[in-house]
Amino acid sequence: MSSRSHAIENVTEQFDNGAFFALLGKSVAYPTQSQEAESLPELYRYLHEFITPHVERLGFSVAVHDNPVAGRGPLMIATRIEGAELPTLLSYGHGDVVRGYDAQWQTGLSPWQVIERGERWYGRGTADNKGQHLINLTAL
Repeated sequence: MSSRSHAIENVTEQFDNGAFFALLGKSVAYPTQSQEAESLPELYRYLHEFITPHVERLGFSVAVHDNPVAGRGPLMIATRIEGAELPTLLSYGHGDVVRGYDAQWQTGLSPWQVIERGERWYGRGTADNKGQHLINLTAL
């Protein structure tokens, strides 16, 4: 099986068995609102408590850096070198989300929980961008 086929098979399995939904739920539970100054500690907590252990289990070394722009969220660089002769893969993602606007969500929904209604998943960051980069990490 090719690496691509294996990655797609792995993501599909994780989606079908509910593991991806659970992982996304843990991610969305961090209120990483970049427009709210008081959320800066949440951005660090998200990287240190959620993303770092996840990528370290995949064999990455991790460094979290303060943003050179005061008051802005931290930056993370995760590196895994399997061989100097192999191609380089760069994946980019962000863990911050727009304001939650908790009171404006429909009854039964919350920006900080992933809720499934029909074929849709609701929760802040499910598509932009926590969901997207978790798909990439799951494929790895």
